[in-house]
Amino acid sequence: MPDTPETTAAPEEDIFEQKAVRLAKRERLIGERASAAGGAYPVTVPVTATIPQLRAEYGELESGAETGVTAGVAGRVVFSRNTGKLCFASLQSGDGSRIQAMVSLAKVGDERLAAWKELVDLGDHVFVSGEIISSRRGELSIMVDEWQIAAKAVMPLPNMYADLSEESRVRQRYLDLLVRDQARETVRARATTMRSLRETFDADDFLEVETPMLQVQPGGATARPFVTHSNAFDTELYLRIAPELYLKRAVVGGIDRVFEINRNFRNEGADSTHSPEFAMVEAYRAYSDYNGIADLTQRLIQNAAVAVSGSTTVTWADGTQHDLGGDWARISMYPSLSEAAGVEITPETPLPTLVALAEQNAVDVPPHATHGKLVEELWEHFVKAHLTAPTFVMDFPVDTSPLVREHRSIPGVVEKWDLYVDGFELATGYSELVDPVIQRERFVEQAKLADRGDDEAMRIDEDFLRALEHGMPPTGGMGMGVDRLLMAITGLGIRETILFPLVK
Repeated sequence: MPDTPETTAAPEEDIFEQKAVRLAKRERLIGERASAAGGAYPVTVPVTATIPQLRAEYGELESGAETGVTAGVAGRVVFSRNTGKLCFASLQSGDGSRIQAMVSLAKVGDERLAAWKELVDLGDHVFVSGEIISSRRGELSIMVDEWQIAAKAVMPLPNMYADLSEESRVRQRYLDLLVRDQARETVRARATTMRSLRETFDADDFLEVETPMLQVQPGGATARPFVTHSNAFDTELYLRIAPELYLKRAVVGGIDRVFEINRNFRNEGADSTHSPEFAMVEAYRAYSDYNGIADLTQRLIQNAAVAVSGSTTVTWADGTQHDLGGDWARISMYPSLSEAAGVEITPETPLPTLVALAEQNAVDVPPHATHGKLVEELWEHFVKAHLTAPTFVMDFPVDTSPLVREHRSIPGVVEKWDLYVDGFELATGYSELVDPVIQRERFVEQAKLADRGDDEAMRIDEDFLRALEHGMPPTGGMGMGVDRLLMAITGLGIRETILFPLVK
């Protein structure tokens, strides 16, 4: 369809003029509320069918066909062409499907045809009622007998036939949803993914619970929290950085298979894979370990891929295909780092040796560096970028994993994995530390790091330790970013997978 003048990009002064004209039309519609025009913002309109329903039922009509069936539909005007005795408009529904409205002099009369031409603009929500037909060009249409403004738009639409800038897409997602099929498809993909996650958990007898977002002290991850103040309790509170410690309390209480799909908040940087506010799924299964929870995580992701894409081979937004099927590789952190760096690195390698290796390879040495932190930095430098197929990276340093059980047979490491897909971390899983004495020792070590200025170090959580002292069974646990799962399935950046991301 050809552009009308109003669909092309307009300078700010032009938009201001268009808005003024539309506001005048709004005033006129409000003044004519008791007339056939029905006002600018009626409480409701007599819709009898949706545009998707009509397309499903009548989408294959032959050119020029008439059905004799009358329907009342509503949609947003995204194209308009006014000629002498016949006006055409494309009405778009929320899912992007469209139907043509044909407003003719013969059907609506002089007054209502003139009102259509004068009052209806691109972007308006309009109700039309009439016979369902196929135009001579084969376009599914409503031959309008009656019409009414359903909601007057006082701002013009963006160009429906050109992409918005990335900045506009993020800041004005409502316009992005109007203009781009991909934006609407991403919202549906996210909803489908959430449903799939819950179905997979349900099939494995997990219970979904909710844990506090406001906490008296942050825990469950090494991250800098957001701080707020409760007037009611006159105390500092923290936005949740992870639900882990509360979900483990649930396991202590006898909920042996528990999960939560939650919102977390971390007062840290934002980039293509990080957002200060993000969605995560965490799950804990009693009488399992990090191997069993890795199997579950693989199943969760593969089921979600099939639900969204129909296959474990997913097609990204750029057209490339990525295979998430099969059994995923499992490699160990220290051996894979040693092989890539060309020098043996073990849990006993002294910190000065690691610092020297980092400096030789232009790897930043983090503040408050420990053996484990530097090993992980070096691993990311030497190995991370080479992982394209889904891979579980197993067996992490002890000092970076304060909530994880020590490895049952390899000294100096813990039973933890991180899952990497196409070069970014998607999920993490543990054999959970359930010994309250060792857990207290780990918390004490974290507190020492905090005293030295490490803002991300954990604090001693006495209530959680008291829960552990009542006995927590052997447990495997996992956490996975839902936004990142969408990235792995769609190939989009994190700001695209979040409907309304936080932007500066």
